[in-house]
Amino acid sequence: MGIKNNISEDDYSTKKAVSYSFAGLTDVIFFQFFSFLIFTFYYAVVGLNINLITLAFILWSIWNAINDPFLGAISDRTTSKWGRRKPFIIAGIFPLLIVNILLWTPPLAASQIGIFLYFLIIIIIWEFFYTMWSVNQTALFPEMFRDHEQRIKANTIIQFFQIISLMIAFILPSFFIPQYDNPRYFVNYMYAGIAISIICGITATIFIKYGAKERIEFSKDPVEAPSFINSLRYTFKNKAFRRYIVANFALWYAFGMLPTITALYGSFVLGIKDSLILSLFLALVFISAAIFVFVWKPIINKFGPKKAFRWVLVSFIITLAPFMFISNMFSAFIAYFCLGIGIAGALIIRDVSIGPIIDEDELITGTRREAGYYGINGFCVKLTNVAVFISIALVFNSVGWAIFDPTGTTEETIFGLRSLMFIFPTIFLVIGIISILKYPITKERYEEITQEVNKLHQLKKEKILKT
Repeated sequence: MGIKNNISEDDYSTKKAVSYSFAGLTDVIFFQFFSFLIFTFYYAVVGLNINLITLAFILWSIWNAINDPFLGAISDRTTSKWGRRKPFIIAGIFPLLIVNILLWTPPLAASQIGIFLYFLIIIIIWEFFYTMWSVNQTALFPEMFRDHEQRIKANTIIQFFQIISLMIAFILPSFFIPQYDNPRYFVNYMYAGIAISIICGITATIFIKYGAKERIEFSKDPVEAPSFINSLRYTFKNKAFRRYIVANFALWYAFGMLPTITALYGSFVLGIKDSLILSLFLALVFISAAIFVFVWKPIINKFGPKKAFRWVLVSFIITLAPFMFISNMFSAFIAYFCLGIGIAGALIIRDVSIGPIIDEDELITGTRREAGYYGINGFCVKLTNVAVFISIALVFNSVGWAIFDPTGTTEETIFGLRSLMFIFPTIFLVIGIISILKYPITKERYEEITQEVNKLHQLKKEKILKT
């Protein structure tokens, strides 16, 4: 099928937003399943030293520094009869379905170094195919939904689907794994991985068939796209993007710490061992977020991404504060529900804020470079995992938990787990607030960019249709 048969309509439609949402559904299930359990599995179930886990993620981040921007730049320069993005989307998803299962099959009989090497290699392979899928499907968002109003409408639907995906990622594993930090359930993790891959295979196929659309006016952009080095240079010269990256890093750090540490926080701070209850608490966050997404939508629409981003960061800090003090199931229920306020804002503000950055870049360079931006953004997002694990390693080493010991908990251990849920994320979120204060794209500037870029697209479209 040629690119001309893959063109999305200029007008917004709910059908188009729903079809595209299956991409995010797949993406979030994969990433959050990974983020939620990869640490608990290798630390508490497999017994890998926290310092080796941290080292693996540091090496993983070095790989990401090359992998994510490179795949993004290559996608921007690709020409094919299927478009720029679809070949990479297809090439990434099917190996990813298999590697997602292999994540949970390390050789238990091997030494610490042997398990470490398996862990390092498998997360690098997982990352390569995940990035190939993720960068290209997310790059379609600002291309398919062309202005602020369309993006707000589409993002509301997309985030509703992503909330469903978060609930799948957090709840489904509990049906296979009775207790997340118990080594006797080692093989159950593989069963959960198989179930996740089956679901993602179905949702990805729906997206590829019905939702992966590219626009005709961008079909010639790969010819004029800058080289990999120039793409990096143009991207990092963009002041708005630099400010966005810092704030988005802060959001993803807080967002990443929550599922990573919840299994241990719930078990040792709240005294909850049942994996289903812990998963339901995480699910409660996103049920709450599904409600508050509709509160944030008019706020972002009225005040624009700059002001709204600042309020999102502040609300995140406020809703994380109770985790420094709660100690029972009832108070946890209230805290996790309220956390949905901050999470809802975080979910909806990210794509809305990066869209005008890419639009403005097109006015300067003359080409759409979504994948280049999303590639670098993806690297920075995954770098938050390194920051999360370094934070955990600092705390666990200081309280004598370099090797998991469920009988060795102390008051210092409990305080350390609490600080990981509140103090550490708050430090990053404050830095994010400071950064977003200098974000240069106001609501008024966003409207100007939209008008200018729409004129440019019309000229591109007319030129291509004449040839």
